[in-house]
Amino acid sequence: MNPSSIDYLVIGQRLRAYRIAASLRAEDVAENLKISRAAVYRLEKGEIVKIETLDRLAALLGTSLTSLLGVDVEYYSSGDGFFERMRQLEEQSSDIYSHFDPFSFLLTSPDYLTHLRSMLYESANHSTKEIEKIESALAILQERKSHLTAHFPKVINLVGLQQIERFLHLGLVGSLNIPPSTKMQRTLLARKEVEHLIHLIEDQRSSLQLAITPEVVPSSTFQIFYQHDKPLSLGLSPFRLGEFPNVTTGIASITSSQEAITRYRHLFDRLWQTSVKAGQAIDLLRKTLERY
Repeated sequence: MNPSSIDYLVIGQRLRAYRIAASLRAEDVAENLKISRAAVYRLEKGEIVKIETLDRLAALLGTSLTSLLGVDVEYYSSGDGFFERMRQLEEQSSDIYSHFDPFSFLLTSPDYLTHLRSMLYESANHSTKEIEKIESALAILQERKSHLTAHFPKVINLVGLQQIERFLHLGLVGSLNIPPSTKMQRTLLARKEVEHLIHLIEDQRSSLQLAITPEVVPSSTFQIFYQHDKPLSLGLSPFRLGEFPNVTTGIASITSSQEAITRYRHLFDRLWQTSVKAGQAIDLLRKTLERY
């Protein structure tokens, strides 16, 4: 790799995301590498001096030097590190093509994080490590929402009708072992989220484009990031933020492979062409609400 082609700022962003995924504080990294905490923060800002330092960091963070350099696929085994990397990419993007189940977290209501915390705690085993990971993920998700108030890229969101129906049927639950009264309350909360989605589509000032497809959508969720027509990255995620959420178990990946981005964009475009949009999407969502 030509040194002049290396984006040191992005390397620093990856370092921060991997550190969060590894549940390490800046001082933990500093102690292991025998450097100051301030030096760790400088590294995460892209002030990379020695390749040997990156090699040692990769070993500490459980990744490879090629992944840190952006030559290879980035892998994240916990939601917090992956969400941090998503936040970074969202800040750089002008257009985001997304398919999430039931729909993108970026489109949820301001109250959704509170509901998400309840769902995650319902499904948790309440070990100290898991609770720390849940709270870390929630803090980064909150930060993502806050950043979007200052920088809101165009979000082109593909939604599966079957996923919306399941969301409304089950409600905002982390477990089925809840009282009937709580279950009813959670289904009402799911309705409010779909109603919020309708309001976003109706708001002409919104940079949201949404289409609903009756076809079977991929079980893996993905998001494609563009910066003014230039493809940046593709994120693939096993983590769920809808009903029965999961932010701790699975392997997410991010790649800048042009072949991977092109294949997923072709899939997205094919489903988009046969989907309903704008007023028709609103009508379909309202009819679906009536059924549930």
